[in-house]
Amino acid sequence: MEHLSPVHNLVSSITQFLPNNIIEYYQLITVCLLLLIAILMFSFSKLRMDIIALLTITAITITGVLTPTEALSGFSDPNIILIALLFVIGESLVRTGISYKMSEYILKIAGKNDIRIITCIMLGAALLGSIMSSTGVVAIFIPVAISIANHTGIHVKKLMMPLCIAALISGMMTLVATAPNLVVNSELNRSALTEFSFFSITPIGIGVLIVGVTYCLLTRNWLLTAEQITPNNTQPQRRKITDLIRDYKLIGRAHRAQILAGSPFVGRTIDGLHLRSKHGVNVIGIERWRKFHKVLIPVNGCTEFRENDILLLDMSHSEADYRTFLTTNNLEPKILRGEYFSEQVKQVGMAEVALLPESTLCGKTLNEIDFRGKYFLTVIGIWRNHAPVETNNLFQERLEMSDTLLVCGDWSSIQKLQTRTNDFVVLDYPADIDDIAPASSQAPAALINLAIMITLMVTGIVPNVVAALIACLLMGATRCIDMTNAYKSIHWPTLILIIGMMPFALALNKTGGISLISAWLEVHLSSFGPYMVLTFIFLLCSTIGLFISNTATAILIAPIAIDLALKFGYSPYPFAMTVAIATSASFITPVSSPIKTMVVAPGGYSFGDFVKIGVPLTFLVMAVDIALVPVFFPF
Repeated sequence: MEHLSPVHNLVSSITQFLPNNIIEYYQLITVCLLLLIAILMFSFSKLRMDIIALLTITAITITGVLTPTEALSGFSDPNIILIALLFVIGESLVRTGISYKMSEYILKIAGKNDIRIITCIMLGAALLGSIMSSTGVVAIFIPVAISIANHTGIHVKKLMMPLCIAALISGMMTLVATAPNLVVNSELNRSALTEFSFFSITPIGIGVLIVGVTYCLLTRNWLLTAEQITPNNTQPQRRKITDLIRDYKLIGRAHRAQILAGSPFVGRTIDGLHLRSKHGVNVIGIERWRKFHKVLIPVNGCTEFRENDILLLDMSHSEADYRTFLTTNNLEPKILRGEYFSEQVKQVGMAEVALLPESTLCGKTLNEIDFRGKYFLTVIGIWRNHAPVETNNLFQERLEMSDTLLVCGDWSSIQKLQTRTNDFVVLDYPADIDDIAPASSQAPAALINLAIMITLMVTGIVPNVVAALIACLLMGATRCIDMTNAYKSIHWPTLILIIGMMPFALALNKTGGISLISAWLEVHLSSFGPYMVLTFIFLLCSTIGLFISNTATAILIAPIAIDLALKFGYSPYPFAMTVAIATSASFITPVSSPIKTMVVAPGGYSFGDFVKIGVPLTFLVMAVDIALVPVFFPF
C-alpha cells in the first residue's frame, strides 16, 4: 500500500473540524478546484498546454487524490502509443510525397474558380486528415492555399477558414483520425463495452462534411471587405525555377537529345569527351530508364553515357551550331517543353549561391575550380552587377566576390554545398523545393503499408495499436522514414496534454464525481427524451470546448455521457458517438486547437471571425449529429 502524501495528511487533519458533508466530498472538491484552475490556465495562461498538464499531474498526486501510479497511468495507455504511431504514419506520407501529390491534383482540377478551389481544398484536407494528423494536414495545405491565393488573386482569408473547418471535420471521418475518437473508444473499453470499429464514425462524418462544404461556400465572402472579394494579383510571389530561367536569360539554351546507336558518346564519360571546351556544351542531367520508369539522374565528369540516354543540355551557341553538334555525334533532338524543369523538380533542382567574402575562389574560373567534379553540380548562370553574365563560355569567366551563381543538380548536392565548403552560401531555394519529398521513390511502399494498417484495423485481426505498430515498422523497413525523422514527427506536447488530462477522468470517477454529475443530470433530464439528452451532451461538449482542447473535453465528458446513458437505460453508443462528433466540432474560438491557431496569422483572422463563422456552423453540425447518430446507433 502506498504511503499518503504529507499534504494529504495535512488536509485530513483539517477536515476533522469541517461539517460531515464537506468532509465526505473534500477530495471531489479538490479535483473540481484543480480542474477549474486547469481550465483557467488553458484559457488565459501564457504557459504551454503540455506544461499545464504536467502541473495538474503533480498537483493531483500531491493532494493525495490519486496515487502516483494512478496519476501516471496515461503513459501506459495503448491509445497514447497509437496516437504517437499515427504521427509517424502521417510523416511517412509527407516524406514519400503522397500528401503533396494530392495537393498537386487539387491545384490541377480546381483552376481559378473559388467555389471549386474551396471544395477541393476541403475535400482533400478531410480525406487526408482521415488517415493522418489533422495538424499535419493543415501544415501541408497552408502553403498550398497561399500559393493558390497568389496565383489566382483570391484573398487568402477566403481559403484558410474552410481549410481549418475541413481539418476539424476530418476528425469525424475515421476512428483514428483524431485523438478524441480514441479517448471515447478507450472509455467504452474501460466500461466493458464493445469498442467502435474503424469506420463507425464515417457515415456521420460524411454528413457533416457535406454540410460543412456547403456552409463554407455560402459564407465564403462573410469575412471579406468589398475590396478583398475582388480578385487581385498584386500579392508578392516567391520565385520558382521558371522565374530563375527567365531572370538569367536561359530561355532557348536548354535542349534535349537522345544518344542513338553508333554515337561516339556511348561508353564515354563527360570529361573524356571534352564537351565544354570543344563544343561549349554543358550536360545538366541524363534521362535513363530504370525498373520500367524513366528517371532524371544527376551527372558529374565521370558519368558514362549509354545508348538511348536522353541528355539535358545547356548550349548558348546558335541553332545551326546545335544542329551540327547533333549530326556530328549521332544524336536525335527531342522536344523540350517550357514547363520541363517544373515537372522534373523532384529529381533536379536549381538554387542561387553566392561567394563568401573570405572565399579563396575569387579570380578563378569554374574550370580551374573543377566545380562539377568537386560539388556534383553544374553552374548554368552567373549574376553580376544586377544582370546575368551573357557569354558563350561561362566556364572561362573569372569569379568576382559579388557574383551569384545559379547551380543545377540534385537537391541533396545543393543542400550539401553550404556545409561542405566555406566558399559558398545558398541564398535561397526556389518555391518548387517546398514540394520535394525526400523519399518520393518509396510512395508505392507507403501506400501498401497504409493499406495493410487500415485492413488490419477494419478486420480487427489485431488491436489498432498493433496494426499501427506493424505499419510503422514496415514504413521503416521500406525506407519511407528513418528513425530520426520518426521520433521528430511525434508531437510530444499533444501526447503530454492527453496524458495530463487523463487523471481527471480517473479522479472524478474515484471520488464519485461522475456518479454525482450523472445523478444530477438524471434528475433534471429524466422528463426529457433521448434526443434532448443527446442535445444537452453536444452543447456541454461545445461549451467546454471553448476553453480547453477537444481531447481534454472528450476525457472529461465521455465517462459522464456513457454513465448517464446506462442510468437512463439507453444504449451508450449514440451518446459516446455524440461526444466524439461534438469535440471535433469546436469551431467557435481559435484558442482550443492548434489547427485553428495555425491559420490565424496566414489568414489574417481575428477572434471575432471565428465566432461569426463558428456559431452557426456548430448548430448545423449539432443538427446533423442529432439526425444521423440515432439512425446508425439506435437508442
